[in-house]
Amino acid sequence: MFNNLLPVVGSVLLLAAACQAAAVPGGRVVGGEDATKGQFPHQVSLRLRGSHNCGGSIISRNYVLTAAHCVVYLDTDFEQQVYSPDLVTVRVGTNDRFSGGALHDIAEIIVHENYLNFVNDVAVMRVKSPFIYSENVQPIPLASKDTPGGVDVVISGWGRLTHGGDLPRYLQWNTLRTLTVDECEKSIAWGEPAGLCLMHEANNGACNGDSGGPAHYNGELVGVAGFVVGGCGNIYPDGYARVYYHVEWIKKHTDLE
Repeated sequence: MFNNLLPVVGSVLLLAAACQAAAVPGGRVVGGEDATKGQFPHQVSLRLRGSHNCGGSIISRNYVLTAAHCVVYLDTDFEQQVYSPDLVTVRVGTNDRFSGGALHDIAEIIVHENYLNFVNDVAVMRVKSPFIYSENVQPIPLASKDTPGGVDVVISGWGRLTHGGDLPRYLQWNTLRTLTVDECEKSIAWGEPAGLCLMHEANNGACNGDSGGPAHYNGELVGVAGFVVGGCGNIYPDGYARVYYHVEWIKKHTDLE
């Protein structure tokens, strides 16, 4: 069963009705450890109606990259809609989920037009006022080449510490290992070129509240947190959007060249 790393509002887990098979968006990193100050200056807390909902990454002074499922909902006719930017803010420049750093209002949200069932699960958000770069606020470059299998990547977020557990106050991080598309197909039947599977030992990995957050390799953003299979921290790989696959789309809809 695929579970979205569903957005978390306070301690309430939101189920993504728009996604297939009991999909649930992101929370804290399972088996992780506290990040140090400035360790992940690109990390943002995406907040819906004022509460942490998802993660995201600063990619320029004006844009954040996150997961599509973090910023959409189903209306009463079961049609997918994008949240009004007025409901969304991002907190940057702090490891504390509750305070510090700076809050930025969102001016525009653009969701991948072909987002469906965990595929093309990317969106970009334009902030009303540009980010002011500092030691704790920096953009992360997009993947410049395709991410190979069998390499270690670092994930971060404020997702749940255990399946159904609490959200952490402070930013967490962990190291996972990439699978090839063929290996991902054999493991969880998700041999999707637009996706990136990240393997881990039991009691590790992404969880609810981590959705939209970064996976990085060699100093570049290679993945956007999307879903877990069968619950957080089990033996199955986690599903991320492959950033390299989406680079041209991201550039087309932002100020990146």
